[in-house]
Amino acid sequence: MLRFVFFDVGNTLTFADTRLTLGPLLEAGYSPAPDDLYAAERAAKLHLDAALAESPNARVDHDYWNIYHANLVRRLGAPESLVPDLVKATRVSGRWNQVLPGTRELLQDLHRRGHRLGVISNSDGRIAELLAGIGLGDLFDATTDSALVGHEKPHPAIFRAALESLSAAPESSVYVGDIYSVDYLGARSVGMNAILMDVCGAYRDRGLPRIEALEELPALL
Repeated sequence: MLRFVFFDVGNTLTFADTRLTLGPLLEAGYSPAPDDLYAAERAAKLHLDAALAESPNARVDHDYWNIYHANLVRRLGAPESLVPDLVKATRVSGRWNQVLPGTRELLQDLHRRGHRLGVISNSDGRIAELLAGIGLGDLFDATTDSALVGHEKPHPAIFRAALESLSAAPESSVYVGDIYSVDYLGARSVGMNAILMDVCGAYRDRGLPRIEALEELPALL
């Protein structure tokens, strides 16, 4: 059994409050549909995967959101001048506060099955505060935040710090995250198992371990 289950936060455990993260776009009169957001997400993930394959030192979180919002404004025909403000609005951990029904119950069930739970997130130093505020913080045995560790995923140091926080062996651990080059390859680089949370379908045809909803996770553990 994979005893230790580590999660990404944004686009895995929680989702954006788009009234806030897309505020500059909405204020300019543009209202993207869910299909627009999924298309921008797929484009950003595949672009970042290719960029990191070429240059492992890319600024992961910042670059991802630049790519995402550049694709989104182009799709909507909105001004590209909105992109910097959209990136800034998105990269605030407290705005990723939307939790899908059943999330807490699923995490509680994993505990009952004997799993220990942790978080590994590229964030702004406030990810533990976010989780506490949305009623999930008490379910995690450890939280590893890139701003506090000093390394962003996919750097091996952040994954090793998370493993050390729970005295977890890599081969007994799995990481669930949403970006192949950042989450999947980052976890695999230190010997962890990995599963992609692929709501937007970016990796549907890649033959990788993946889920499109958290309730699919227990069957893979």
